[in-house]
Amino acid sequence: MTEKNVKLLQGNEACVLGALYAGMKFYSGYPITPSTEIAEDSAVKLPKVGGKFIQMEDEIAGIAAAIGASLTGVKSMTATSGPGLSLKLENIGYAAIAEIPLVIVNVQRGGPSTGLPTSPAQGDIMQARWGSHGDYPMIALSPQSVRETFDLTVRAFNLAEKYRTPVMILTDEVVGHMREKIEIPEEGELEVFNRLVPEPGQPYMPYGIEEGDIVPKMAPFGAGYRYHVTGLFHDETGFPSNSSANAKYMLDRIMSKVNDHKDDIVTYDSYMLEDAEVVILAYGSSARTCKASVKKLREQGIKAGLFRSITIWPSPEAQIEAIGKQVNNIVVAEMNLGQYVYEVQRIVKSDALVHHIGRANGEVLTPDEIVAKVMEVL
Repeated sequence: MTEKNVKLLQGNEACVLGALYAGMKFYSGYPITPSTEIAEDSAVKLPKVGGKFIQMEDEIAGIAAAIGASLTGVKSMTATSGPGLSLKLENIGYAAIAEIPLVIVNVQRGGPSTGLPTSPAQGDIMQARWGSHGDYPMIALSPQSVRETFDLTVRAFNLAEKYRTPVMILTDEVVGHMREKIEIPEEGELEVFNRLVPEPGQPYMPYGIEEGDIVPKMAPFGAGYRYHVTGLFHDETGFPSNSSANAKYMLDRIMSKVNDHKDDIVTYDSYMLEDAEVVILAYGSSARTCKASVKKLREQGIKAGLFRSITIWPSPEAQIEAIGKQVNNIVVAEMNLGQYVYEVQRIVKSDALVHHIGRANGEVLTPDEIVAKVMEVL
């Protein structure tokens, strides 16, 4: 019998181990609280597996180097928080239009600006989806525990490679710094997806697609293929094109990579939802508090349930819509002054009343506060 690999880890440490499990071979970034342990641990562990770590001069260079490394065929990651994410946003848009696989970890902290560097927040939800200019798809995952941070980091790499797109992990200071005992999966226990590459010696169009697919195969730089990469709208060759018809085709295709595969991308969790008459909707570390709130409400005879969005973007639209038809009241709990609540309201429309409880002062929501909010709206 194989001895279990059990460790006591921070969420940030689990993120690095998950990245290595997925095959990360390059990390570049700039240290920033509360994500710094991801950089520190990557610097120690990557050289041991033949990978490379580099600390860049700033946040912009950190993501730019990771994009460049991904183009050479290696799985790449960068991590940051708060103001660092703001600096990375232009290059996130570049990775989206150039279809470059990349994992970005955002360990959220209080903002705006320098804000509360050592305190938790969930204030980057809308920024994660809409931060860069223009229209582009975005996948964002939100773990609530140390083990889930490991698992979702593996999943983030799989989705980035499968759909040739940047993927963001939206953790926060609570999940990043708390310690929990976890069992590290054995090799092969979790799926690891590697990007599809063209057949050697065959004609290659870097943005050409095969029948029945909308994700182009990706040849690594330095492997004998010559092609152009640009942030401009481009045709199948990768060279710029000013054609409005081509722009529409290209944008429709990169949006469809995510929108048409929601069944594969979207994940969620629920607790005591079957007979619920009021639902608390949360994500990340806030969902841990909400689970305790559901238990307290049940003890008082109130049929409460919890729905947790694990994939924040694209949101679990069909599931949230169904909840709106099941109950009259939904309470969205998040550590901000109101962000994901607007997405829930958009989906639910007039089927149910959508309420919000949140704060942005660096303190987590307590179970009793959430219970009081539910009692208030019933």
